[in-house]
Amino acid sequence: MGIDTSSSRSQQLPLTLPHQDRQGQGEEHEQLKALIGAPRPGASRARRRSSALNVVPPVLVAAVLLGLWYLATAYWRINPLFLPAPADVWQRLLDGLSSGLYELNALATIQESLLGFLLAVVIGLPLGYGLAKSRLIAATVQPYLAAGQAIPAIVIAPFLVLWLGYTLLPTVILCMLVVLFPMVITTALGVRTIDRSILDAARVDGAAGWSLLTAIEFPLALPAIMAAVRTGLTLSITGALVGEFVAGGNQGLGGLILQGQHQYDTPFMFATLALLAALAAVYYGLAWLLSKLAEAVY
Repeated sequence: MGIDTSSSRSQQLPLTLPHQDRQGQGEEHEQLKALIGAPRPGASRARRRSSALNVVPPVLVAAVLLGLWYLATAYWRINPLFLPAPADVWQRLLDGLSSGLYELNALATIQESLLGFLLAVVIGLPLGYGLAKSRLIAATVQPYLAAGQAIPAIVIAPFLVLWLGYTLLPTVILCMLVVLFPMVITTALGVRTIDRSILDAARVDGAAGWSLLTAIEFPLALPAIMAAVRTGLTLSITGALVGEFVAGGNQGLGGLILQGQHQYDTPFMFATLALLAALAAVYYGLAWLLSKLAEAVY
């Protein structure tokens, strides 16, 4: 009696095909991962070009301005009282740094600006979220926000000094007022522009309240929030200077500028201004790093 080999082969065929199919799919999957993970041709070159574009133009502009400044003071006979020579400004900057004068006053300005900024964050982010989510809060708070923004901080400063005295608190409050309005408005705009369909889909999946805020709304509004943080952190220096001009006396970098003005020491004023510009650049760089860290986390 013969054995039907064709039927036996057909019975063995389903046992071997799935394994071969899975093996083939695994190889294709690995190839796909390799293609996706492989660097694109010219990607590193594009990154280097982007980095160069971020660095080279500002450096060129600074070099041109410095050259014009040198020419103006060396050959165009401009009165040093109005525009000191770059070498004189550099020397006054080195003298202030070596004596510790700039260090002590810069720390005072940093303390005032950071305290005011943190106070603005604590108030501004929840308030901006409330403006975006509640018509009642928006109708109640927006007129006062607009009125507060219309009144310059330097006008409010004497009242704060009268009520609170020549202490740290008036300067911190002034710094907070300068930072608060753009932070509230930018945060509210970021929350309002979230796609409603995404929120509805999240609610269908059971997200509500705190889970909706932390898992959906906050990550989607994060670019606007980080833009508010970058702007507010830089503006905090402005608020600190306004407070120092009015309520700080001889304290802080703003107080040093006032001292230079009273003594007609223009190189000292320019050196202090250069230090303020460097401090603002450091603040902006820290805010940029914070935004990159937030993007990596979320």
